[in-house]
Amino acid sequence: MNDASMGIPVQGAAGLIVPGAPLAKAASPETMGFKAYNLARMAALGLNVPPAFVLGTNLCAHPEAVTPALWRDALTHLEAATGLRFGDPRRPLLLSVRSGAPVSMPGMMETLLNIGLTDATLPGLIRSTGNPRLAWDAYRRLIAGYGEVVAGIEAAAFEADLDQVRMGEDERALDFAALRDLAQRHLETYLRLTQEAFPQDAVAQLQAAIAAVFRSWSSAKAVAYREMRGLSHGMGTAVTVQRMVFGNAGGLSGAGVGFTRNPSDGDPAPWVDFLFNAQGEDVVSGRRSAQGHDRLAAIAPRVWEELVEATKALERHFGDMQDFEFTVEDGKLFLLQTREGKRTPQAAARIALDMADEGLIDRDTARSRTAGLDAAALTTRVIVAEDGAVAATLGHAATASSGVASGAVALNEEQVAAAEAAGKPAILARDNAETHDVALIDRVRGLLTRHGARTSHAAVVARQLGKVCLVGCEAMRIDEPGGRIGFGDEWLDPGAVITLDGNSGTIFAGASRTAEQVPTELLRRLDLLHGRTG
Repeated sequence: MNDASMGIPVQGAAGLIVPGAPLAKAASPETMGFKAYNLARMAALGLNVPPAFVLGTNLCAHPEAVTPALWRDALTHLEAATGLRFGDPRRPLLLSVRSGAPVSMPGMMETLLNIGLTDATLPGLIRSTGNPRLAWDAYRRLIAGYGEVVAGIEAAAFEADLDQVRMGEDERALDFAALRDLAQRHLETYLRLTQEAFPQDAVAQLQAAIAAVFRSWSSAKAVAYREMRGLSHGMGTAVTVQRMVFGNAGGLSGAGVGFTRNPSDGDPAPWVDFLFNAQGEDVVSGRRSAQGHDRLAAIAPRVWEELVEATKALERHFGDMQDFEFTVEDGKLFLLQTREGKRTPQAAARIALDMADEGLIDRDTARSRTAGLDAAALTTRVIVAEDGAVAATLGHAATASSGVASGAVALNEEQVAAAEAAGKPAILARDNAETHDVALIDRVRGLLTRHGARTSHAAVVARQLGKVCLVGCEAMRIDEPGGRIGFGDEWLDPGAVITLDGNSGTIFAGASRTAEQVPTELLRRLDLLHGRTG
């Protein structure tokens, strides 16, 4: 293994990623995955990233070779960098285990958090942090996440435990006693559904987590996504093993996902979803709704200012709009990931033009990025009133992808197929914005969810696929057995037609009349860039 500098995988194990460490000359996305490669680039910029080591993409085809003997030295270096010890009952090191292919595949593979927390190490975490709520919250999250990803337990089993404990209350408001009860319920659920006790050996947890993340490269949703995007199945994923930082530590702690610019229209301001007292999976999983950045800026203005400066540093270095993840632990900002952000054609045009004007990219690069973006590509649809009539409004949601889409409501693959057979477009309605729906999202006009954030992985994929996407419509109810959705006291018939207005975040009954809207000023700027006249 390469030692203190950031090296590429040697027999699969890479050197340490720490803030300030220079990027090794041989480092590449192909060997260590884009996630770890960009993490190393951020570290080299001096941005605050949690220390990590990497298991390379070459191991994805041979996961049986990834034994503790392969990564034990790397773990020792990580322990030295953090001053903590993995599995230690006094000052335990907890780890996240993350996937990362050579190209961006948002949400298609697995992540595990809080690895190394056991009955033996939990008291040490409580003593070292002085925060029993954090420790029990992390433990219950580990049991549920590990149970779902490693043991194959349906997430609904752990959600049922949570519902019994919180009794309608926001889980972030639960105290340590309630979370301790929840962790115990999760342990019982794990035992009941697997006939085995939850593993209490930290090394066994880490080994199983690494294997599960490598295995997720071949999951149905990952395979479907690669086939949709024309990506090679032979690239493989790397695995990044990283020190945990805790957005669920209470106070000025939280987790967020954002874009350095608006991915829908290209507006040059950070576009961020954030949840106080939460971990990153709460935002990106699509199972929880998040707020915009206004609350973070109001409650923790210094953190927000630091984040804005970090977004500027990312754009200067990477020369493009970035999609990034971050955690705030007790008022301290950590960057966890960055990658080129998925965007609409309208955003692509404006971002390239603005970046050229700002001197972040040259005009040849701007021309390359906007090649093919003509009037047809940039024209959008907007709802117009018909004879002064206003369509009935059903509800409102957060806009993850703009535009207008009408179609028959479909709750599952069978209803999507029925709509296709009848020659009708469909709108997929779901409780959560989850990436296992990627193949269905590709077949429908739009996605509407009850929960989820604008930056959840499924919303990012929907935007990339050009689908209208509204998330977090808490007023919507879904009747799976009846095949219908409802708003307030009104239920719509199965297959009823609705319209999603991604421009305003409004859901309308029936199909709405639309008109084309041409962005004349944007087209004028593009014509000037490309030297087009007439």
